Amino acid sequence: MPELPEVEVVRAGLAPALRGARIDRVDVVEPRSLKRHPGPPEDFIERLEGQVVEAAIRRGKFLWFPLHGTQEALVVHLGMSGQVLLGDESSDFGSLLRIRFDITTAQGDPMVVGFVDQRIFGSMAIDDLIPTRDGAPAGRGSDDSRIPRSVAHIQRDPLDPHFDDRAFSRALRAKNTDIKRALLDQNLMSGIGNIYADEALWGAKLHYLTPTKRLTPARVRELLGEVRAVLQKALAEGGTSFDSQYVNVNGQAGYFAHSLHAYGRQGTPCDRCGGIIRREPFMNRSSHRCPSCQRTPRNR
Repeated sequence: MPELPEVEVVRAGLAPALRGARIDRVDVVEPRSLKRHPGPPEDFIERLEGQVVEAAIRRGKFLWFPLHGTQEALVVHLGMSGQVLLGDESSDFGSLLRIRFDITTAQGDPMVVGFVDQRIFGSMAIDDLIPTRDGAPAGRGSDDSRIPRSVAHIQRDPLDPHFDDRAFSRALRAKNTDIKRALLDQNLMSGIGNIYADEALWGAKLHYLTPTKRLTPARVRELLGEVRAVLQKALAEGGTSFDSQYVNVNGQAGYFAHSLHAYGRQGTPCDRCGGIIRREPFMNRSSHRCPSCQRTPRNR
């Protein structure tokens, strides 16, 4: 599933084209891509055609596009394989195209946006905008302090300037769980998935089963530093692409996979100590760690 860096790369690619753009025509090819929309495809189309997009905003793994003069936004979640691609009037997005938007940019140029999704786990929906609880901007990409109702429950991500380190540390250490489950909990901190959890834990030399209640405030600060470092590096390298299911808005793959230290590196030497990276079952998925650097916690 695309995580924070991949979704942010998509947001940054869409923002220049969609900010101030008018949605002229909407074609819903696959109604299942509207499973989170509170109405039929005809309602989705009617409420979008003729609207002007104010901005492209992201919190965690969610994208949304406020509609000018309304209290609504188009909300996008990429799911496992969703892609939002830019093209022109002659673009053919292939057989996996689920929703197509014909738009006119703020500069008056025609453009086409295609929502492509192989597994149809991603979705689009129109949702109400409500005020953020702290009154601060809701996410990256705008100063707008409104957030879609369906996104309001997730916490800010660690690259958000309004992320509260101390509150996160207190909440994390108060939970009776292991550290990787906590990192994946979008109600504690959003945007982190399996890849970047494994990478941050490798950087902090923490086993994924380390109890959160054993972490000191200093250890949490160190872990947050590793989380931010790996996310920033992944952003700089366009995200992580293992196959064609993650690409940016121009169809290009990211190359952070070449910089991974733990995830997907099973059977290869640890870049830090030379130990052999292991892949171990965890929560119906896998965790990757170095058994020498990331020791199993005692008396867990």
